[in-house]
Amino acid sequence: GIFTISLFVLIFISGLTYKHTRSLAESTEWVMHTLKTNVQLEQVFSCLKDAEAAQRGFIITRDTLFLRMYYDARQNVNNSFIKLKKLTEDNQQQQINLDTLFQLINTRYTYVEVSLKISVEQPLHQDLLNTSILIGKGIMDDIRFHVNEMITLEHKYLEERQAKYERKISFTPLFTLLLLLFALLVFIFSFLKINKDLYVLKQTNARLSIMTEAMVHAEKIGAFSSWKWNLNTGKLTYSDNQYRLLGVEPQSFEPTVENFLAFVHPKDHHIVTQGEKQVLMDDTYPAAFFRVIRKNGEMRYFKSLSKVITDAGGQKLLIGINTDVTEQHLTMIDLEERNVELEQSNKELASFNHAASHDLQEPLRIVQTYISRFTDKETAGMSAKGKEYFAKIKIAVTRMRDLIDALLVFSRTNRTDKKVEETDLNTLLENTKQDLAHLIDQSNATITSVELATLHVIPFQMQQLFTNLISNSIKYSKKNVPPIIHIECDRVEGTDLFPSQPESKKRFCKIVLFDNGIGFEPQYAKTIFTLFQRLHHDEEYEGTGIGLSICKKIAENHGGFIMAEGEPGLGSTFSVFLPF
Repeated sequence: GIFTISLFVLIFISGLTYKHTRSLAESTEWVMHTLKTNVQLEQVFSCLKDAEAAQRGFIITRDTLFLRMYYDARQNVNNSFIKLKKLTEDNQQQQINLDTLFQLINTRYTYVEVSLKISVEQPLHQDLLNTSILIGKGIMDDIRFHVNEMITLEHKYLEERQAKYERKISFTPLFTLLLLLFALLVFIFSFLKINKDLYVLKQTNARLSIMTEAMVHAEKIGAFSSWKWNLNTGKLTYSDNQYRLLGVEPQSFEPTVENFLAFVHPKDHHIVTQGEKQVLMDDTYPAAFFRVIRKNGEMRYFKSLSKVITDAGGQKLLIGINTDVTEQHLTMIDLEERNVELEQSNKELASFNHAASHDLQEPLRIVQTYISRFTDKETAGMSAKGKEYFAKIKIAVTRMRDLIDALLVFSRTNRTDKKVEETDLNTLLENTKQDLAHLIDQSNATITSVELATLHVIPFQMQQLFTNLISNSIKYSKKNVPPIIHIECDRVEGTDLFPSQPESKKRFCKIVLFDNGIGFEPQYAKTIFTLFQRLHHDEEYEGTGIGLSICKKIAENHGGFIMAEGEPGLGSTFSVFLPF
């Protein structure tokens, strides 16, 4: 009987102990689950900040390295989302929160893409860019708030499970005290289990230590620091890198507002003090931009961002980061100066265009007028040499006027308001044929084409492109051989044109023009698009060397490009790629 009772009690105690240790294990697992979830949420936000930094880097420097960094950051966000989906698959509320967060992030990326697109347009629409960046910042604040809510919810779940665990084990000590005879067995069993849990806890602490160390290195690399201000106690805490940013050793002075102001530029003291007053009055601390003077006298530019939160103990905290943005600020100043220079250059170009269209052409009109008044009778008395000189003067004046007209067209291609419209390219091609009807009839040319696409283009520029390409093919046709021109249209994937590049995600409309003209040597396939580049003398073929340059500029205005292929005596092929 005693053995049976003892066995029963042992089993009972074992059951209680097992239940206790199992609850502890579950609690540890949920701690790990919460940690993993929070890590992935912070990873999502960190990668979003990396994408923003890459966006700003590209807008400032136009270096495509930042674009690669931007797409890498996007991929990292996607990877973290996959992990979060798996971690929260049994939590419907967090799944809903993830869907909302996904929508916010997609919206943020939309504005990033808009900002990148605006930044590469010419002329640069600074107002649109600023608006897009400001909207993106607001969305980023919403994302930060949503991430913090999800982290808070995870902590709430953890607290609830911890409370449930504590209720379950509240009676275990009582049974252990009443049954001292079994204490040793219970102790041994508990010791083994707890030892195992401690091992897991040590691993968790090791991971936390690694994350803390990574944060320290991240602050050094990113030239930023973190700080915390307890609004209830007035205690201020700085990370070590805050001291380094000020040019002093970590923890070399007590972190107080007064001590920090000693490093702030005297003319910027009001920025810090007004922010301090505002947070004490209405719990808001605006973003601040101010100058600091390091211990060695070097002046740096700081940007400070912060947010008021309430911790689990009810303490109201202002947490924030200070970032050294000196290089970015100086780069922005340099960019503004360059913009001023560019505006001046544009004004000078506008003056040149006016001179070319009025002042330069007027003397040519007068010369052409007087040349036209020479009759056969007036030239009959000239010597053969004089007639030859007179003919060359007439040709030179005409060529000079054609050159000025071509330059004006090229200039307008650069600066004209680029109004994009959905346009049927077949209509533009027919208009081009009508404009070139006399040249087509005179050369007995044949022009055929397949059904062309409807694209969002600048209509008059696309018609100019067709005009230049067709007239170029007719101009460089073989003697006594009627020109034959055929135009085809197809859609191609960017992956076929730009493997492993950002442009590979685009799709292009490929417009190809074939002719049976004189062709050209393959080594000139790129140089023929250079301004004033001509492969033949004026005596052989007329031209200004600007027409194909205009085609290249028009393709670039539409975000595309143009290519040429040729073989002497076999004709030429011009391929225009336009995104859609």
